[in-house]
Amino acid sequence: MPQEPHPNYTGYQSFDYLEPHVDYRVFDVAPDLDRVPGYDLGLDEEQQARVRSIISDAHVISLHEHPKVLTTDPHQLREYNSTGRNVLGFAGLARSGMSAYFDNFMNGTNTVTSANGWKWNDVLYDLGLRFADIAKQDFVFLARTVEDVKRAKQEGKIACVAGLEAATAIENELDRLDVLYGLGVRQMGIAYSMANQLGTGLAEEVDGGLTAFGHRAVERMNKLGIAIDISHSSDRTSLDTVHASAVPIFITHAGARGLWPTNRMKPDEVIKACADRGGVIGIEAAPHTTLSPDHPEHSLESVMDHFQYCVDLVGIDHVAFGPDTNFGDHVGLHDSFSSQLTIGRAHGHVSHPRVPYVAGVENPAENFTNIIGWLVKHDWSDDDIHKVVGTNILRVLKEVW
Repeated sequence: MPQEPHPNYTGYQSFDYLEPHVDYRVFDVAPDLDRVPGYDLGLDEEQQARVRSIISDAHVISLHEHPKVLTTDPHQLREYNSTGRNVLGFAGLARSGMSAYFDNFMNGTNTVTSANGWKWNDVLYDLGLRFADIAKQDFVFLARTVEDVKRAKQEGKIACVAGLEAATAIENELDRLDVLYGLGVRQMGIAYSMANQLGTGLAEEVDGGLTAFGHRAVERMNKLGIAIDISHSSDRTSLDTVHASAVPIFITHAGARGLWPTNRMKPDEVIKACADRGGVIGIEAAPHTTLSPDHPEHSLESVMDHFQYCVDLVGIDHVAFGPDTNFGDHVGLHDSFSSQLTIGRAHGHVSHPRVPYVAGVENPAENFTNIIGWLVKHDWSDDDIHKVVGTNILRVLKEVW
């Protein structure tokens, strides 16, 4: 049940203010819409009407997305990413039903200039080019405050919350956090796959936890009002961060290791510690992550198994969604950057069938229509749906920002 294009979207495409092939290099990119077949939840007319009503009324916020459009040839992704000038899927966002999304600009795989893709100049370049593109239109706008996020809903627009998946690029320069905040960054991870000056990432064999500098960085992020994410941090680093922070933190995109035993999922101890301090976990949907014994073939159904598990574990007030999707071949992206990802690193042997795409949560245009549709189909109340698609996140942001 796809959404109609939002009437406030006027058709802007990335870099419309520039001349292609003259001002920038053009790559063949995937379509924003209809790359794969639509997902049929089998909703009746009354249920479909309820989905539309909820999307119209609710704050619909993705805690983690990469709504750029990927190249049609996965082998060109590294070169495309290294330009910093990536196409943003404005047309797809206009059909998403979202009123806000957290866009993690640098995710550890965006550049080829360093071992983990996190050089300071690359981060600034990536942020600046995306901010310029967003500034040339008025349907999507950069959100710096809770009031901005609320205003997007009121005005029928989409708020983009700028984030980074790790703080690696600040190296040991604490004031770089202030620079990023000044530019508009409002959410940041501690570490990605590899360890950095702040703490340990998921790929490390030895879990050193949060460093002394990491404690200082957490304190500075608290003072600035930068929401902290521990999705790609190691277990000890995650727990250390939860306890070091004076305000709640996010697990913006993950799932439950108790349901699927890989490093990329979070153990119950971390999920409960996050919730006990008032935080929220966003349920992930990137390919071959949130699988489950009942649904080992990745789809909306396995994603919702993780949702139900986390609700049962910590309660409805501490769960949201961070689908972590792109426009284009996300499986191809993972294959291209497999050495830098932690999806397959397991605590035990875990086998599962590969899928060409995650049915039902394949891209930002369809994610929340299908998630809300699933919740409606399974008789979740409007109040609970409002919480998990938006107001739980807003509650944390009011405290953090």
